[in-house]
Amino acid sequence: MKWNLRMVAAEREIWRASDPQRALAAAGLVISKGKMSKLWAQSPISVRLDDLDVLCAVLRCEPSELLVPEPRPAPSSPVSAKQPPVRPTRRKGRSVPPA
Repeated sequence: MKWNLRMVAAEREIWRASDPQRALAAAGLVISKGKMSKLWAQSPISVRLDDLDVLCAVLRCEPSELLVPEPRPAPSSPVSAKQPPVRPTRRKGRSVPPA
């Protein structure tokens, strides 16, 4: 996924991270300057759905505008696709999981 916050904000003529930060605080979502800076400059690892909902309300956008899917690269090696399935083996003192 591509995080598209800056582009969505720019389309609404919001150029600084502090502007949506104030609007988010007015809507009930208080974000520190550091966290807002990271949201503004980087792709977050995770975003709470409640936070995403407030972001979308403040920016008047849909989640699909902030989270844009990117195509995944095809597997680079056809050998990896032909690997045999993993089969459990019996070890001393351990049983094989049920089938």
